[in-house]
Formats: sequence, C-alpha cells, structure tokens
Amino acid sequence: MSGSQVRDVLRRRWATLTRTAEAGMATAEYAIATLAAAGFAGLLLLILRSAEVREFLLGIIRQALQVG
Repeated sequence: MSGSQVRDVLRRRWATLTRTAEAGMATAEYAIATLAAAGFAGLLLLILRSAEVREFLLGIIRQALQVG
C-alpha cells in the first residue's frame, strides 16, 4: 500500500469516527434533558399538592369566575 493510499484510508476512518461520536453526544444530551424534565415535573407536582398553593390557585379561579 502506498503512502497516499494509507492517508486516504486514515482520512476516511477519521471521518467515520467523528461522525459517530457526534451521534452519541446527541443521545446523551437527550437523556440528560429527559432526566431534568422528569425531576422538574416531580418537584412541580409536590409544590402543587400543598394546601397553601391549592388554596391560592382556587382563590384566583373563584375571583376570575365571579360576575360583577
């Protein structure tokens, strides 16, 4: 194999490696974002289940539905 053939093989291999590395990063980023969203949803659920927040929201709804 000549020097130019070796360079071509290495260049193609490097291009393949860099393409597949980027695909894996996107998957990892989606996994982290999904975990963060699930954690935020759990925290929001705990906050909204508290009696103080429930009364506050019901007060807003009652005030908005009052006529006159």
